[in-house]
Amino acid sequence: MIREHLMGRGIRNQAVIKAMREVPREAFVDESLAEQAYEDHPLPIAGGQTISQPYIVAYMTEALELHSSDRVLEIGTGSGYAAAILGRIVSTVHTVERLAGLAQSARQRLELLGYTNIVVHEGDGTLGWPEHAPYDAIVVTAGAPELPKPLLGQLAIGGRLVIPVGASHDLQVLVRVRRIGESEYKRDELCGVRFVPLIGTAGW
Repeated sequence: MIREHLMGRGIRNQAVIKAMREVPREAFVDESLAEQAYEDHPLPIAGGQTISQPYIVAYMTEALELHSSDRVLEIGTGSGYAAAILGRIVSTVHTVERLAGLAQSARQRLELLGYTNIVVHEGDGTLGWPEHAPYDAIVVTAGAPELPKPLLGQLAIGGRLVIPVGASHDLQVLVRVRRIGESEYKRDELCGVRFVPLIGTAGW
């Protein structure tokens, strides 16, 4: 996975590669799918959701331009895999999941694996998690129809938001937004992606 799917496709950040090497991906999928855990494609999890392919997890994490002291907000916990990757790189991760069953199982899984710097919240991720804002980086693992204003407002100055955005449930563009002032943002389009829809007040 590391050699072919990540480094072979351009992932260069050493902290990201180290995290992808250390986190046991098979622990975040159903036992029946464990043999496919390191193949480069999404896998189904509970609640009609998916765990993203390793390359996309690495690509989005690299795009966040993380530092070890960063406080990160993740929207869409899912199985907890991407949060675990983030937790290997930064100081604190807050992750929000709207589905109670997924939030509970991810919380238990992360605790069992010894992650003490990841907090799993249950709620409407499109509204962010203002209690602990501002964040140095925010990553969204579902496709939004437009940039959610609550998330933009919870970025620290200099903070980065990486999110799939598109008018279709089937295809989005991965966007990185950097907050460069109180009301000033810089937007870059990175690549085409396909994610489940971001459901909530500021989503679909």
